[in-house]
Amino acid sequence: MKKYKPTSAGRRGMTVIEYKKKLSSTSSKPHKALVKGKAATGGRNSQGRTTMWYRGAGNKRKYREIDFRFNKKEVPAKIESIEYDPFRTGFIALALYQDGERRYILVPQNMKVGDTFTVSETAKIKTGNRLPLGKIPVGTFVYAVELKPGAGARIARAAGNYAEVVAQDAGYTQVRLPSTEIRKVIATAWASIGEVSNEENRLVSIGKAGRARHMGLRPKTRGTAKNAVDHPHGGGEGVQPRGHKRARTAQGRPTGKGQKSRRPKKYSNKMIVSRRKLGPRMTSKK
Repeated sequence: MKKYKPTSAGRRGMTVIEYKKKLSSTSSKPHKALVKGKAATGGRNSQGRTTMWYRGAGNKRKYREIDFRFNKKEVPAKIESIEYDPFRTGFIALALYQDGERRYILVPQNMKVGDTFTVSETAKIKTGNRLPLGKIPVGTFVYAVELKPGAGARIARAAGNYAEVVAQDAGYTQVRLPSTEIRKVIATAWASIGEVSNEENRLVSIGKAGRARHMGLRPKTRGTAKNAVDHPHGGGEGVQPRGHKRARTAQGRPTGKGQKSRRPKKYSNKMIVSRRKLGPRMTSKK
């Protein structure tokens, strides 16, 4: 982690990850066969409606095709290079399989160029190896966890994240997620051993608005500063209280301050063993 001298207001407190030190022994250019163009959406869906607010512009990026399904089983692979991916916070690795095929994967911590991994039901419990949840011992840290067998990794994919296997019970594996929620996942779903790389990402301080704009993040407008037609908190002369017991999103759904926003009849509620714990900023003072 690099800290700048306070030569300006923007530089004061700014921190960046020193990618040259972390990726110094790897290739600087991505593997051309696994790279394609990707148009920026600006937070809009296929109908042109804004579904994700405060997104747009930013630097142009090339998309690396990442293998989240890991459907090449029983074939050992070797890490050729560890690279930066502009579309995700964790680092990626170019894996060369014994049959000559190359694929990009999400690389775990402490894995370096030259290391090997295997996707197999009989694989050893070693960082990078991938096997079914039912065959992973209790207490093991995993990442890139599937929710349905063969559907591809869905859980614990961000930088520094991991899930922990806490129990094996009647064909299901209980997994503690990064949010502290404990959830049942079918034991035939697959997961990789280890933790996602680039754990220092959570320490990054953007520092100035211009850097956020380069990342495609636009300025956020407070709900209270909007018109009543645009937000439930909007309207009124000058500064007004929100006028509701609970904070709401622009669409009127509850948000913030530890409120439950999950649908009461969501199909996957039966898979949750323990709800996530509230953070220190969300709990009420006694």
